[in-house]
Amino acid sequence: MNASSDFVHREPRPIAGILWMVVTGLMFVGVTAVVKHMGDGVPAAQSAFLRYLLGLVFFLPMLPTLHTIRIERRDLGLYGLRGLVHALGVLLWFFSMTRISLAEVTAMNYLAPVYVTLGAALFLGERLRLRRVMAVLVAISGALIILRPGIRELSTGHIAMLFAAVLLAASYLIAKRMTGRASPLVVVGMLSVTVTVFLAPFAWAVWQPISLEQVGWLFLVAFFATAGHYTMTLAFVSAPVGVTQPVTALQLVWAVALGALAFGEPVDPYVVLGGVVIVSAVIFIAVREQAVRRAEALADDPPIVPREGV
Repeated sequence: MNASSDFVHREPRPIAGILWMVVTGLMFVGVTAVVKHMGDGVPAAQSAFLRYLLGLVFFLPMLPTLHTIRIERRDLGLYGLRGLVHALGVLLWFFSMTRISLAEVTAMNYLAPVYVTLGAALFLGERLRLRRVMAVLVAISGALIILRPGIRELSTGHIAMLFAAVLLAASYLIAKRMTGRASPLVVVGMLSVTVTVFLAPFAWAVWQPISLEQVGWLFLVAFFATAGHYTMTLAFVSAPVGVTQPVTALQLVWAVALGALAFGEPVDPYVVLGGVVIVSAVIFIAVREQAVRRAEALADDPPIVPREGV
């Protein structure tokens, strides 16, 4: 057994998994906080482009490895498609951050896993069980609690965030299809490169001079995002999803607290309630998915039960 298999099959460490997921939540809240702090001083397209361009710095140590990896021509189209939809999703996400509260962005961002569940059933042929359907409906009701259409006027930020979650879910679905055909390093590396390329014309169209301080803030965004994805991977390796997923609910708590304390955003009880409903549905889907995979693994490789006597 090689080192990589030892890393994958090590014994579960639930405490480590929970701690890594706590750190992950802090990293992603850090991303939203810095972007919120910058406001609309830098156009959303330019901010998104610079975030990914600066993020490529963290992949420089991996260039020798990436250079030796051969990418199949048939996969280039999927990499390009994922880069395009992810770029549009990130663009809308940055725009939303300048229009609505931290709590609303964080809560509505949890819709992406729900859309992934629906998309996997529609486009990847995965079975959509009744419990998952019910969880999806619960999550949608949570979104309606947040948005309250007909009761209050929806802003462009709310609309943009809804579409951002759909596009990011599409990106995750493409990534799910690619995981069996390429290494995670290639999938993540190609995403960073293609998103940077697709965001470039949008950034060019609205480009304006920025200060070194603003560049520094965007580099901090890139650092938090990259570190968050890395610590999330460590959390998944350390413990099952059923253990780590509930911890993501803390991200909503921190977003609400940070928005109120640092940015003077009023705490909207409807946003908190809707966020809790969505997070609960996402946790249920994740835990059920983990249970189904465990059952399928046992069915494929049933335990050997010793017989009494010979």
